[in-house]
Amino acid sequence: MSPSQQRINFITGLLLIGPTHESLQAVFDLQPFRPAVNLSNPTIANISFTLYAVLGVNEKTQILTTFLWLRLYWHNEFLVWDPKECDGVTKISLPVKELWSPDIIVYEFVDDDVSQACPYVYVNHTGHIRWDRMLRLVSSCNLEIFSFPFDVQNCTFTFGSYMHTIRDVRVSPALPFKEMSLNSKRYLEASGEWELVDILGETSILKFGIDEWDIITFWVVVKRRPVLYVVNLLIPSSFLMLIDILSFYLPPHSVDRASFKMTLILGYTVFLLIMNDLLPSTANGTPIIGIYFSVCLALMVISLLETVIITNVLHHNSLKYREVPKWVRVVVLKHIANLICYRWPEDIQPPSTPQKDKPGNANGSSGPWIIQPASRAPDQHPVSNGTSALPELQQICQYLAELRAHLVSLQKESQLLDQWCHVGYVLDFLLFRIYLLIISCYAMVIVTMWPTDKYSAVVLGQGLVIVTIICHSDK
Repeated sequence: MSPSQQRINFITGLLLIGPTHESLQAVFDLQPFRPAVNLSNPTIANISFTLYAVLGVNEKTQILTTFLWLRLYWHNEFLVWDPKECDGVTKISLPVKELWSPDIIVYEFVDDDVSQACPYVYVNHTGHIRWDRMLRLVSSCNLEIFSFPFDVQNCTFTFGSYMHTIRDVRVSPALPFKEMSLNSKRYLEASGEWELVDILGETSILKFGIDEWDIITFWVVVKRRPVLYVVNLLIPSSFLMLIDILSFYLPPHSVDRASFKMTLILGYTVFLLIMNDLLPSTANGTPIIGIYFSVCLALMVISLLETVIITNVLHHNSLKYREVPKWVRVVVLKHIANLICYRWPEDIQPPSTPQKDKPGNANGSSGPWIIQPASRAPDQHPVSNGTSALPELQQICQYLAELRAHLVSLQKESQLLDQWCHVGYVLDFLLFRIYLLIISCYAMVIVTMWPTDKYSAVVLGQGLVIVTIICHSDK
């Protein structure tokens, strides 16, 4: 019999009479060696954990920080005794540093564990050891932030031995994966930003060269609670967009609309700068909420551009008292007005199709938009009786002619201004409908691209309903 076998028999004989100080000291002396009588039999390590908290998610560095309650089981064949011989003692606690322990690590670990250490383990009379410890796990995770703040992250925790191959140490789950998930959901802090969806897992073998390692891979699926971001980002942005839509109800001939829209764009830009810290930043891609804010800002700029165009039509052309071109009357005042169901004032009828020149139609068109040229002042002819008119009467006639010409000119200017105003109103109504159509399509695309969630469906759905109601209302 070899000396090592004699030592094992001696230790086993001591443990059969109870865990005395002498017998335990003999076991402590074997701490560097794997506790197996037959070294060809691997030591089985059973692993289970409870996810207690998600401490942080760093999208830029792709790091997930969690806090776990880790429980590790293994069998020490040297620590076996008969409880009947030891006054019924079935379980004792021993310092873990005095015993051999499996070198189980998490392969995704990227930082040191700074959690409080647990220096003791429980050992029962059959030699099974239970080690409960706290683990602050800083692990790498491939974070997908495209659907932020309605994102769901799937991170992996791979447990396995660092040095011992499959011939020395085998790992297996201590509890069913479903039970680990239920325990974690029960104890996970409910006040945090993340909530646990599920914990899945499987056992597999890691091959590297000619060596093989036994590993357990856990998939921890967590979902972000989006209430904070909906309240602080989406709802204010939706309100600003709604105010931009309602600004079309301001009179288009008023310059206050343009200044109001410029102030709104400035306020939206300041809002984005303030809320920039709430948005995740990563080089892998841009979240859809960033695209959402950029498109909203672009829509506001387009709305301002539409106001500039309408203001130019109403002020630049009307102040110069230019005639409305024939094609503008046909395309804008007739076809486009009929297309968008433009409501004409009761005292004004829409222009009709231009007709050929007729004796009573000097301008070649009919309707209220015809402006007859002012007639020339009557010639001052000598009175038929051969006597010349009095100078006072001639001066009165000249004043009356000038007054008539001035009134006709004012009437013409008023009619021209009224024509250009209706051109601007029709174009403004058309561009407003197009703007609402673009916003409606954009809202539907956003709802489709973002995952189905009770918060996103409610908030974005309400916004879409508001836009649809405005679309069908009279401007």
